Amino acid sequence: MIHPQNERIFQGIWPALFTPTRPDGQVQPQELEKLINLCITQQLDGLYLLGSTGQGFLFDEKQRMAITEATLEIADKRLPVMVQVGALNTEESVRLAKHAVRLGAAGISAVGPMYYGASVEMAFQHYRRIAQATDAPFFPYQIGTAADAELIQRLQTVEQIQGMKLTTTKLLEISSIYNTTRPDWQLFSGADELMCHAALCGTVGAIGTTYNLLGSTCQYIRASFLAGEVEQARAFMLHFQAFIEKILPYVWAFFRRAMQLRHNIDIGQPKPPLLAPALPWTDAEMLNMVEELERFNPQPVS
Repeated sequence: MIHPQNERIFQGIWPALFTPTRPDGQVQPQELEKLINLCITQQLDGLYLLGSTGQGFLFDEKQRMAITEATLEIADKRLPVMVQVGALNTEESVRLAKHAVRLGAAGISAVGPMYYGASVEMAFQHYRRIAQATDAPFFPYQIGTAADAELIQRLQTVEQIQGMKLTTTKLLEISSIYNTTRPDWQLFSGADELMCHAALCGTVGAIGTTYNLLGSTCQYIRASFLAGEVEQARAFMLHFQAFIEKILPYVWAFFRRAMQLRHNIDIGQPKPPLLAPALPWTDAEMLNMVEELERFNPQPVS
């Protein structure tokens, strides 16, 4: 059974935090601090660290621990932090989980087994060992493959597993998981373009890339949608989806420049093998794209 305090913590809008890097690929702590303070100023609900957006899999274990330590020190409990600890081997994930919780992480998340074809048993044992390594709430990160029904049922037998991050664009899949899991499970949507839609399918919050750039606006729209402002949310989500489709081929380059222009934060070049292709828009055009979305929010915060 999820603790009532955790039910209040694990909800709302959580940016999948960028990890600002220098040209040599090392972390840029000053920009990380600016980014975290932006999220706090925008009164977002939490930070999701070292997921796909944070390039967690491209840092080694020592670097991931250093990024976790820096983030938790900067956040200083002003926002809860969930740390994604998935790695190629379970032992590394367990070490990362223990380290994060020892430093004050509110929750842990992890992708399933990577590279080797994962059976239900392999995935379950991987998740179970990470979850039981600490007492913190654990949220498996489902990405790229359908969530197996047998696995979902078995995950519910592990006390520390208290929900999931569902990065799927299949709304029926989200509803199916919601309808077959314990009422106290907390489900997060991981597809930004379905932020409001997924709430109709049982999610209590959303974790995504775009919330680094448009956090206060996305939070406002989702909250107003849940309060019944359906027409406003419909109009915003159509614009938002078109925006995401447009920038997707240039995602790393777009967000680097957009964060510089809108928030004066440089997240740096992505780590190889990721690429940042040349952008087809001027700075003015990019700012206009961002501001078109912010106009749906009567009080955007930056």
